[in-house]
Amino acid sequence: MGAWVIGVIIACVIAFPGLKLGDIIATLGLGSVAVGFAFQDIFKNFLAGILLLLQEPFRIGDQIIVDDYEGTVEEIDIRTTKIRTYNGERVILPNANVFTSAVQVRTAFGIRRTDLGVGVDYNTPLSEAADILSQLIKEVEGVLGNPIPEIDLVSFNDSSIDFIVRYWTRAEQKEVRRVQTQAILAIKKAFDRAGINIPYPIRTVYFYNQDKYNDYLPIDSQQNIKSSL
Repeated sequence: MGAWVIGVIIACVIAFPGLKLGDIIATLGLGSVAVGFAFQDIFKNFLAGILLLLQEPFRIGDQIIVDDYEGTVEEIDIRTTKIRTYNGERVILPNANVFTSAVQVRTAFGIRRTDLGVGVDYNTPLSEAADILSQLIKEVEGVLGNPIPEIDLVSFNDSSIDFIVRYWTRAEQKEVRRVQTQAILAIKKAFDRAGINIPYPIRTVYFYNQDKYNDYLPIDSQQNIKSSL
């Protein structure tokens, strides 16, 4: 860098003999500041790119989540990381952003766990429902036998008692979604056979004669109700 500055000074003196050395140095100083600000982001991305390539927190082909973006890593170069989202878009992320952000590598270990919520109504024999879920989830194609699937009761909801079915699959997003679809179909079919209802929210509306409750209303309100009938 020092040799480059000296070379520029000598070139300026030869090309412009009328210039004073102090003016040249001052100009170079201001120019260096301007260039420094202009290239600050480029240097950050360059350094971050080198660190990403050396440390390899993720690799090409990994499926990651960074900031609000999720997809498959297509390319990692010195300045940017390119990912392909699941809906077919390309996102180009500055390496400095990637390096300083929390990155979730969904394919890091080759397998992933899915937590699938299942609700049953309050009249359901819970042990029977748990046995059905435990048995059928092992039979769904793509569900791994190790780690072993788990069935947990987690909450009393407004209209249901809720289970969580925890099972493992290969880590690729396409496989996770495929197995989840098969699991939902299998659960619905098994519950239908067993007569187990999967509830949905119900709102009950009561109608009553307003005259019956007039004793609780001010006189003016009672008169308004009667005049509207």
